[in-house]
Amino acid sequence: MLSEYYLTLKALHLIAVIAWVAGLLYLPRFFIHHMEFEFGTKPYETFCKMERGLLKIIMLPTLILTFVFGLLLAYMTNAWAAPWFHMKLTLVLILTGFHGYFSLIAKGYSKGKYPTLSKNTLRFLSEMPFLIVILIIFLAVLKPS
Repeated sequence: MLSEYYLTLKALHLIAVIAWVAGLLYLPRFFIHHMEFEFGTKPYETFCKMERGLLKIIMLPTLILTFVFGLLLAYMTNAWAAPWFHMKLTLVLILTGFHGYFSLIAKGYSKGKYPTLSKNTLRFLSEMPFLIVILIIFLAVLKPS
């Protein structure tokens, strides 16, 4: 029954992944610019609002949808038995860790706590999800044994 919807589920999975990863790439850039403002100022509060909105309105729902559609696809294709899938899932869990870490930084900003990371470190962290996604795409497309 689910097999009739395979391509639809795959498209929905890809849409969710794209939106989630876009947020993972964008949020650390907010943090870099956020550092330039003092706690309590209007720009500081605007960045808090933008970060919270990105996390709650875009990133969290698409994270959930990524997992729901991805797990359905894995079940439909019996991907659980494939070694490449285990590596892909591990990388997705690492991306989820980035999501959680970025959420903590945003919550800290909302309380007036600046991250202890430098702007250069945040720039580096903002690129890491993209590199991980490249690996995920190669694993999903090539399905190495």
